Amino acid sequence: MCRCVLCHDYGDRERPDRVAATVVAHVRRYGWHVVMVPEDETGPGFAYTVGLAHTYGVPELSVFGRDVHEMHRMLNALGDRIAGGALPEEGAEYGGVLDDRPVRLRGVDLRWYRVFFGRAVGFHRRPPFPFLQVAWPDAGGGFHWEERAAPAHRSSQPSLWLPPGEHPPGVWTAGI
Repeated sequence: MCRCVLCHDYGDRERPDRVAATVVAHVRRYGWHVVMVPEDETGPGFAYTVGLAHTYGVPELSVFGRDVHEMHRMLNALGDRIAGGALPEEGAEYGGVLDDRPVRLRGVDLRWYRVFFGRAVGFHRRPPFPFLQVAWPDAGGGFHWEERAAPAHRSSQPSLWLPPGEHPPGVWTAGI
């Protein structure tokens, strides 16, 4: 049963902030919204969807470590595939999302939700709603968790399938 703000009245529908109202409007119109968090002094940028779980009953998606506009396009490309009937699942690979390299979907540990996905938590109101991380490879095709990945690529994205306490220290764990 969906517990999002569209399916359940929490008594605050009449008082959404501007961003929450935009999220709701986009989910109603397009089926999802993409939240873009630009790179700043605290860390690299990332982006994630809000509404895929409500509209299509599939996991929300997140991507890290690239230009926010590029990540927005990546998530919309995957959202369009989902709208066309694709069912995203952990381990799935998709081509045509990022140049000529495939991306791979990985599960996200629930303990990361409040760290990275505040607007999704606000929309869905309570976990567990599923999330997948869209991981992208380096120029040689290595993913950041693989031995063959370039050393600089290994810290380009978090490994959100790991619990926060098991994640290697670095820019992705600095705020927790």
